[in-house]
Amino acid sequence: QSTWGVGPVIQSHVIRDEKGDAVPDKDGKPQLNPDLLKVFEPVPGRAQAQLDKGRRGVAIQDIIKKTGDVKNLNLVQGSFPPQTDRIVANTLFSALARELVPAGKFQDELIANARKVATPGKGILASDESPGTCKKRFDDISLECTDENQRRYRELLYTAPGLESSISGVIMYDATFYQNASDGKPFVQLLNERGILVGIKVDKGLKTLPGSTTGEQWTAGLDDLAERCRKYYEGGGRFAKWRNVLKISKEGNPTDAAIRDCTMTLAKYATICQTEGLVPIVEPEVMLDGDHDIGTSQRVHQKVWAAQYQMCQTYGMLLEGSLFKPSMVVPGADLAKEKPEVVAAATIDTLLRTVPAAMPGITFLSGGQSEEEATIHLNAMNAYKRTPWNVSFSFGRALQASVLKTWMGKDENKAAAQKVLGAIAKANGDASMGSYDLSKGHPSCTGSLYVEGYVY
Repeated sequence: QSTWGVGPVIQSHVIRDEKGDAVPDKDGKPQLNPDLLKVFEPVPGRAQAQLDKGRRGVAIQDIIKKTGDVKNLNLVQGSFPPQTDRIVANTLFSALARELVPAGKFQDELIANARKVATPGKGILASDESPGTCKKRFDDISLECTDENQRRYRELLYTAPGLESSISGVIMYDATFYQNASDGKPFVQLLNERGILVGIKVDKGLKTLPGSTTGEQWTAGLDDLAERCRKYYEGGGRFAKWRNVLKISKEGNPTDAAIRDCTMTLAKYATICQTEGLVPIVEPEVMLDGDHDIGTSQRVHQKVWAAQYQMCQTYGMLLEGSLFKPSMVVPGADLAKEKPEVVAAATIDTLLRTVPAAMPGITFLSGGQSEEEATIHLNAMNAYKRTPWNVSFSFGRALQASVLKTWMGKDENKAAAQKVLGAIAKANGDASMGSYDLSKGHPSCTGSLYVEGYVY
């Protein structure tokens, strides 16, 4: 048996006289309440101590319940009975351990909103492109990227007839969050009236990871995140998005340092969001760039996703009040594509190994796949096998590329562009139920959307 002569004891269980002073035992040390001493009766060896650990843990918890709120218990120096096994003592400390609870007063609301976004048959329209990204998109249709043209385009998206039948949430960029429709109604109000929740991109972009010689990156924006989330919540926002990226390469990417930075940053972001009432979308994107095969992609995704949820648990993220936005497990863009069924099996099996069932919704990013390819992969995943989550989409380019090409910045094309958006959104809504009919053809009119090293 091991002995532990000196260690912390619970102050509430020290026997005291009428003046409140601790009553010493024969050795001059504080006497403990007999109830606590029974929990730490000597056992005939470590094997028996292991068997008794569960019983003792229950007894310890009972004593703590009688004492009151654990957070009000104080620890003082004293001693346990000499033959107390270290395992039993550790059980006491585990019982007293405090966990972070960032959801706090917003817990019920966070759970309800996460479930609403994860409504079966619906997904997210990601329209959170920065002005720089909008310029690239508008350059393709020879349209000047003014604030007004950006506002016109977002109004086209948000007022599309029937959008709410396939879209449960819309992600905005900061400037868009404060813009209005032509009739003066705020975009946030317009969408809420249609039963669509509004989300906001809250990261401040990618930076070079210090010390990296292989192009790895980290994401900025944590410093003032709580204050910004508070303002977005007050303005009607109910969920948030933050993108971290990792790359697979022959140079050894992603490094353990990059994975740790990615997952820790996302965990911190997620818990800050929850303290301010926003459902966090956790997005550790493994980029499409490279010539890695699908087996390598699967191994990296599994490592990243497992690390991500371990880190989220460490920081106390409320799983039920969050969403997950992963990349699909596919080969690198420089290799031939795999069959949809192979992609589906690799992705879903990896998710089942790593993502807790309590988290309500997977909202895949398209990651540069064509509009049709993203839909087909999503459909294959939902047809592959049942999962504990709603498996849906959070697409940007894979919902908008054909819309932009149809619109061309002209008012006379607005109705036609909205019709295209409705058709593509419905195709993905069907795919999120595993009921997309490939024989009817996809409503998109564009090809590959892959851009090497893509940034928002």
